[in-house]
Amino acid sequence: MVYKVVGISFDHMHMGDLLRLVDNHPNAEIAALYDPDRAKMQSAAETFNVPEEALFTDFDACMAAGPYDLAILCCATADHAEMTERLAPHGLHIHVEKPFADSADNARRMIAAMEGTGKIMSINWPLAWVESHLTAKRLIDEGMIGELREVHFYDGNRGPLFHLADKVEVSPEEVEAQKPDSWWYKAASGGGSLLDYMGYGATLGTWYMGGEAPLEVTCSVDDTPGIEVDQHAIAVVRYARGLSKMETRWGTFTDPWTENPQPTCGFVFVGSDGTISSPDYAQTVTVQTRARPEKHEIAVDPLPEGRADAIAYIIDLIENGEAPEGPFDPALCLTAQRIVDTAAAAAAQKRTLELLP
Repeated sequence: MVYKVVGISFDHMHMGDLLRLVDNHPNAEIAALYDPDRAKMQSAAETFNVPEEALFTDFDACMAAGPYDLAILCCATADHAEMTERLAPHGLHIHVEKPFADSADNARRMIAAMEGTGKIMSINWPLAWVESHLTAKRLIDEGMIGELREVHFYDGNRGPLFHLADKVEVSPEEVEAQKPDSWWYKAASGGGSLLDYMGYGATLGTWYMGGEAPLEVTCSVDDTPGIEVDQHAIAVVRYARGLSKMETRWGTFTDPWTENPQPTCGFVFVGSDGTISSPDYAQTVTVQTRARPEKHEIAVDPLPEGRADAIAYIIDLIENGEAPEGPFDPALCLTAQRIVDTAAAAAAQKRTLELLP
């Protein structure tokens, strides 16, 4: 079977990356693309040879041209719930590009929209495809560092407008010119580094913590004149087992996929009997244990079968009638969204808050 995939919205630059995975998959094809702005689809149409008749600026016309097996959703974060509700009645699986939503209430709307459809909704967190972070999870689960007590997360990039699909570079001058009109820099659209990147730390952190929800969250964000959203956020997250930290940054010295900056982007884990450092895109993780307290490196595991990439994973789930697990599971992602919501509210109110419902 060849799975027909429709790309919905090009607000998020990761649409091009995901379409490339579709194009490379032997059992998938790009059947149609939709965006209200025809120009946003042009590059992908040319790159993947999508014919003019498969490009749509009208959502209903796009759906009428189906049926499709899978939708890739890459609209602005604040539009995720509405678009999921519009897609769900069309009987297709949905792969949502991170973050899950702009609020836990809207995340619940998305989950409710998919209930009873018999279709999968998975949330794509690109860091969940990084070998070092999967290796760290295996080592934690195997008990190498004892009980996990702390998760320290620092991540971001130079800014969301510095790169396009396939990490094509954009000049600083172009970035500044785009900022006033970009949804990334508009609070009403779900912009800001906290909503963009803290979901990574909260989602993978919840996964590492075995699904446990924290008790309370403290958060502070920067305030740049002329910019209505944050570009730097630091949250302290209190669990029953201890304190964890999640920090997001638009404005890292370099992008972590080219040259991991300082501070290092990635995770550090502290357990009762050891520590693990898992930098983004690293070929090794660094470990300390009671038996071997000197820092030493362990080579990362290759990605497991069926998890080579986001599209391979969801097609494997569809073919095997399985539900998404771990950081791709909407239920786990909802717990993480509550952490993000609480961090945003704590920053706004400038006080520590109990985890929001």
